[in-house]
Amino acid sequence: MPLTAARYETVIGLECHAQLRTRSKLFCSCSTAFGQAPNRNTCPVCLGLPGTLPVLNRDAVALAVRAGLALNCTIHPVSQWSRKNYFYPDLPKGYQISQFDRPFAENGHLDIAVDGETRRVRIQRIHMEEDAGKSLHEGFPDSDRNTHIDLNRSGTPLIEIVTHPDLRSAEESQEYLTRLKEILEYVDVCDGNMEEGSLRCDANVSIREPGAELGTRTELKNLNSIRFLGAAIAHEADRQAGIIDGGGRVVQETRLWNSAEERTVSMRSKEEAHDYRYFPEPDLPLLVLDEPWVARLHGMLPELPAPRRARFIGEFGLSAYDAGVLTSTRALADYFEEVVKLCGRAKDSANWIMGDLLRLLKDDEADLKDLSAMPLQPAMLAAMIGLIDAGTISGKIGKTVIEAMYRSGESPEAIVRTQGLRQISDTGEIEKIVDAIIDANPGPAAQVRSGKAGTIGWFVGQVMKATEGRANPKSVNELLRKKLAG
Repeated sequence: MPLTAARYETVIGLECHAQLRTRSKLFCSCSTAFGQAPNRNTCPVCLGLPGTLPVLNRDAVALAVRAGLALNCTIHPVSQWSRKNYFYPDLPKGYQISQFDRPFAENGHLDIAVDGETRRVRIQRIHMEEDAGKSLHEGFPDSDRNTHIDLNRSGTPLIEIVTHPDLRSAEESQEYLTRLKEILEYVDVCDGNMEEGSLRCDANVSIREPGAELGTRTELKNLNSIRFLGAAIAHEADRQAGIIDGGGRVVQETRLWNSAEERTVSMRSKEEAHDYRYFPEPDLPLLVLDEPWVARLHGMLPELPAPRRARFIGEFGLSAYDAGVLTSTRALADYFEEVVKLCGRAKDSANWIMGDLLRLLKDDEADLKDLSAMPLQPAMLAAMIGLIDAGTISGKIGKTVIEAMYRSGESPEAIVRTQGLRQISDTGEIEKIVDAIIDANPGPAAQVRSGKAGTIGWFVGQVMKATEGRANPKSVNELLRKKLAG
């Protein structure tokens, strides 16, 4: 049953779990590498065996603080670890080391733009915690009868980023998660790989009549794509509207998104904080952050996506769309700036990168976060743009050159030389070709001379075809207009 926007308002808060980019786990030295054989990256500490004690990973704390600073949070000099008690098969200790009433970061914000309007989403808190293992429900001969457990992920360092209920639509929620993912990747805190579970999102969704008290919320658990987040929220809002319109009452519960059936399904009744029996972690002291150390981390933050987009618009004269594409990853923005620094042609650089380079990368399913290993380096693209400016090659030939550079790593000069791609700029040579094509096509020539100027484009194409795209386009047009003048 569809949600009537005029009657109900959707209220959404998001809880996003981001895996920190450390090589080892939060409280032991086990590897965090993804894709290992089940239960290989484990030890007595992350398995919760008797007599073991946790030892905090300093690098994880540094990454967590970087995230808090990038999201405009207040970083508390003292915070506390707590035990969150619950019993699941994939939680070997029977509790999770987390932070409860004294998190390390609070009161941040992230600005989003939807339908031309900028809105501020308040971040209530960010806390650190260890991840649980993973229950595997398919892929084994007995999956129809048994659940298998992989504890490789158990103990992996996470931050949980919790917003206030400031979001009002599926579209706003998707934009928030997109920008959050972008920031976490920019500051190198999380790789953002939602398919591998490095970034996961839970959504608390309720509806109400505008101005009314908050309605009963349901939690949508473990949404692992931005598309699924939007679809699940939209469906859940409609589901709740249907219950209320039918005279029923929404119950507080945890639900899962069934992507095959495109609906949410009940998982369990929603726990409250008291159900977890939080208490201070007895095996860890208070987490004390040295303020000069925090200040150094703040000074090491890169330029973040939003200010970088604004600078690209102001400094390079790019459109908002172009600036958005070029800052979508830090590596791509760095690549663009290096090309511009070398050739001085911002718009041309943007066009070649956004058009041909991104197409080639997409065709190869390449990772835009790491362009350093790509054969086509910024100096090569800048040199190719210089060859076009100098008239050595045409823009059309440039498309051949850029793909050859991308595939081989050869310089544009070498490719132009070995493949004979240098532009024909000798007007005498071009004139002979133009005369031959006009003589061979008296009918179209008569049409141009009688006033059908559009036909001249056909002649341009014929000349370029005859010269394999190497004739200087400006000279070709000038000669054709002169010789076909009525």
